[in-house]
Amino acid sequence: MIKKEEYQSLQHGHRARLREKFLAGQLTEYELLELLLTYAIPRRDVRALARQLYKKYRNIQQLLSLPVAELMTNPGIKENTATFLKLVHEITTLEYKYVFGNEPIFYDFAKLENYCKVLLGNKTVEEFHVFYLDKKLALILDDLHSSGTIDWAAVYVREIVKKALDLNAYSVLLVHNHPSGITGFSTADIQMTEELENALKQLGIELYDHLLVSGNVLYSARNSHLI
Repeated sequence: MIKKEEYQSLQHGHRARLREKFLAGQLTEYELLELLLTYAIPRRDVRALARQLYKKYRNIQQLLSLPVAELMTNPGIKENTATFLKLVHEITTLEYKYVFGNEPIFYDFAKLENYCKVLLGNKTVEEFHVFYLDKKLALILDDLHSSGTIDWAAVYVREIVKKALDLNAYSVLLVHNHPSGITGFSTADIQMTEELENALKQLGIELYDHLLVSGNVLYSARNSHLI
């Protein structure tokens, strides 16, 4: 039987090797998850938990994008660990928000595309975000307007218009996802987009675009000539 001191030494050595491999850029995605969990749960062997989570989700971004309550449905994930994982996900979006707040949203479309995918690409339910833009088309606010089910999220046109006026927005960009895997905009998506575009236009506010994230693909209503 391995003594407690020997076990702790083995654990320390394993974690040190993970850190060394990380610094050398040699970790697999599974090992990245394991290393991340060592910081969230420093006094426990997390290898079994990492295997369990990776087998279930097969994608670190999908895991990180889950709500705290859903993360905590996994055995071994308590509130502190779930909060830590959500913090990591939030930090990954900060650079994007800083850039979009200081230059036109279209300045680097690849960066906008990546942000939308990080934000929504691995969500298990539909989310509807509204990006409120200033006169330079820089980001004022990324607002989570609603969160729904796997194939539906509510959109309240009057609320979006009111917030646009409150923020003195010059333009609005819509972003939502299809976790069900449906590619392309639905008829309901198109009708809602047209309704919102007309409501905003009456107040001199532009609907810049409506972006849809489905899997690892981003669709643009403007590029598809839907607006």
